[in-house]
Amino acid sequence: MVWVSAVLTALGGLALGVLLVLTDRGGLAPSAPVNRVLGLVVNIGRSLPFIILMIAVIPLTRALVGTTIGTAAAIVPLTIGAIPFYARLAETALREVDPGVVAAARAMGASRRQIVGKVLLREARPGLVAGMTVTVITLVGYSAMAGAIGGGGLGDLAIRYGYLRFETGTMIACVAVLIVLVQVIQMLGDLVVRRLSHK
Repeated sequence: MVWVSAVLTALGGLALGVLLVLTDRGGLAPSAPVNRVLGLVVNIGRSLPFIILMIAVIPLTRALVGTTIGTAAAIVPLTIGAIPFYARLAETALREVDPGVVAAARAMGASRRQIVGKVLLREARPGLVAGMTVTVITLVGYSAMAGAIGGGGLGDLAIRYGYLRFETGTMIACVAVLIVLVQVIQMLGDLVVRRLSHK
């Protein structure tokens, strides 16, 4: 549930982040109306509490996967909730790329696609990975909440057994697994960021 959502979020959020940077004033394809619309979409997506978002997208979830419960159904709200979150982090990472490097690439005749692929994305890799690490950890938290509406996973286990059946040991075990999972994700993300930063 988390990893499929993470892959879809990385693709959608990165594309949205690139578009936000490109269409901004001074970008490679400035367009104030497009930038404002994209910014509004991202801000609305980030402002909705995840539990409300899960309920709000139930018709879309049913249309896409044919059901509103289970792991496959939870992927839809997880992805929709995380894309705007990662888009802002990706936008921030891309904005930190030295404008002089972009200007030099333009002066050498690089196309817009080449500048995005070989300059912006390449130079912003440490920031993009750091942002994705934070996003995956957020998805772990979201996936636990998805258990509240039958999304499966550790959240479902914690609610069904730990809360409803008063099995404290199960609840503690679920919390412990979540803590370990988050620590592992953070360590792996930090390791990748350090290696990319030294290249």
